[in-house]
Amino acid sequence: MDHTVKAFSEELEGLFSSVSRMGGMAEKALIDAIRAMVTRDTKLATTVIDGDRYIDDMQRDIEKRIMRLLALRHPMAKDLRQTIAALKLAADIERIGDLARSIAKRAITIVDHEPIALVRSVERMGKIASAQLKQVLDAYNSHTVGGAISVWFQDEELDDHYASLFRELLTYMMEDPRKIGPATHLLFVAKNIERIGDHCTNMAEVIHFLETGEELVGERPKGEPLGPIPTNPNSED
Repeated sequence: MDHTVKAFSEELEGLFSSVSRMGGMAEKALIDAIRAMVTRDTKLATTVIDGDRYIDDMQRDIEKRIMRLLALRHPMAKDLRQTIAALKLAADIERIGDLARSIAKRAITIVDHEPIALVRSVERMGKIASAQLKQVLDAYNSHTVGGAISVWFQDEELDDHYASLFRELLTYMMEDPRKIGPATHLLFVAKNIERIGDHCTNMAEVIHFLETGEELVGERPKGEPLGPIPTNPNSED
């Protein structure tokens, strides 16, 4: 019995470590993708794109291990919450990796256009999203809920930034049609960053439930509603 309990604990700890590593990879991908866009570094952008497959591989591995653990160990209470949390967090992290890859692809495309000043506004959005992702990962790693709750209440910050930038970019394009190309790419990057913020909020809710066994009460904070951005048949989003 002791051997079985020890083996189960090691499996849970292994899942925790894998999710933490996966989160670190996604965090780096996001930071590098934003940096590649700002500095017009196509080599760095390509590295982000190529690296996304490792994040995808980690998610698949985590899912397989969780399915096996559920089938063989039948976890209950906190152990079950930890297992399901790993499954949900890995899904959000994988999606963040996909969005970082999409930003990196835009960073490569935008090099063909003249730089525009609003790239700095997108960079600020990216830094906010990176900070939120780090905070929620730290909350998971430290088994605390304070950071997760803080991220949950910050959800509207990125929404507000996106709404403001959306209007700025539209005005920019109307004033100078030559900037429509690069401004459109920035618009998609900003939307991806806003989506990353949503995934961070999802993760915050999972971590809160993991540590407390209770859901965050109340309506999730939201910024000013804004309609969808124009569709792009070539978008990877």
